[in-house]
Amino acid sequence: MIPIGITTAGHWVLQGNDADRLSIHDGVLPSVDRNAPEVALNVDPTAADLMIHQPNQVPESLGRVDVVFPVLHGPWGEDGTIQGLLEMAGVPYVGSGVLGSALAMDKGFMKAIFEQAGLAVTPYEVITDAQWRLDREASLLRVRNLCEVVFVKPARAGSSNGITKVCDPGLLEAAIEAARIHDPKVIVEAEILDAREIECGVIVDGAPKASRCAEIIVRSGHEFYDFEAKYLDDSAELVVPADLSPGLESQVQALAIRAFESLACEGLARVDFFVTGAGEVVVNEINTMPGFTPISMFPRMWAASGLDYPALIDHLVRDALKRGTGLR
Repeated sequence: MIPIGITTAGHWVLQGNDADRLSIHDGVLPSVDRNAPEVALNVDPTAADLMIHQPNQVPESLGRVDVVFPVLHGPWGEDGTIQGLLEMAGVPYVGSGVLGSALAMDKGFMKAIFEQAGLAVTPYEVITDAQWRLDREASLLRVRNLCEVVFVKPARAGSSNGITKVCDPGLLEAAIEAARIHDPKVIVEAEILDAREIECGVIVDGAPKASRCAEIIVRSGHEFYDFEAKYLDDSAELVVPADLSPGLESQVQALAIRAFESLACEGLARVDFFVTGAGEVVVNEINTMPGFTPISMFPRMWAASGLDYPALIDHLVRDALKRGTGLR
């Protein structure tokens, strides 16, 4: 196994095998060693080897790449971009392909496809860059008519970056501008009152298979399950498995598989839901590369389903090798 980090400038660098250095300690995220040797993937499918580039030296091959586990969130890593690179190189990889990754990354297209598949979604409006620049007032009018309380999000960002909960219509414009720092395309979603946040994992074992469900309970200090609550502190309680009736859990699991299949996802995903007090199950979104930190929900849901962390990783790698690359 060769861990590779990607710098903010886009350089691929070797990171060594010290797993502890890649862990989160005291709320501090690990950083990439920018001074490490640079590497590059040879995209010639007949070679597909990893090349190391040292200053004033001839590039050296570290050998052919068997499989890649792209543990990356957000643009360039989860949106079909790196998946396209690996397809060109003929290198198998864990997770969804170009199409599934791209569709799941764009919350506007994702929700439109969910609706076509007959899945209930939160009421929403999409504001493109052109719409915002050419007629800002028309865009604001559309989102003001959604609901008293809304969530403003970048349409194609990950890890809850750039999200604002807006309770005052007068603050909508500022929230949209804040989201546009991350993505010129913005989605605004209506709040669902008194809903439980339920998640379900999906992997492929011949056919898509759903895990036990889990629930997120956000405690005081956070208005919603934001970046800090996800990665840096313990302000959210993760209940695994969720306290659901057998019938309701089966319904959520079936809907998770439908959502997974509707976007042509592969390998793995985590599907997020809202369950209302009336028992309606609403799909919030899908993540094609869910978190794998010690406090992440995805591995915990599969552990509760009888598949521990090492077995889960092994299964995902074997699935990637079996699936291969190219049209399928």
